[in-house]
Amino acid sequence: MKLIQVPRFLAILFILFISLFALDSFPGEAPFLQEFVGFLIHLIPSFVIIGLLAVSWNRPFMGGWLFALLSVLFTVFFGNYRSLLEFATLSLPLIVISVLFFVCHFQESHR
Repeated sequence: MKLIQVPRFLAILFILFISLFALDSFPGEAPFLQEFVGFLIHLIPSFVIIGLLAVSWNRPFMGGWLFALLSVLFTVFFGNYRSLLEFATLSLPLIVISVLFFVCHFQESHR
């Protein structure tokens, strides 16, 4: 397995993990359509990460920067800096993915 596959695979796993949080919009008393709209709204971060991964798929240097920016946005927007567990769960995987994309870029450029 090539090293470039690792950040891609980790990003897909992170998308699946984040998407699980959208399921909390269903067990309510609201009509199904309203719950479904809430579900789609909860999936917006997953859609954003899918878009970033699509852009980064063949451009690891850009992927490194995009996932680094996304980790900062997640940290600030979701307030992950207040709790080490939240930071480790939501922002740290994005930092790891970013670093791996950078490593892949620099490994390719030194061949």
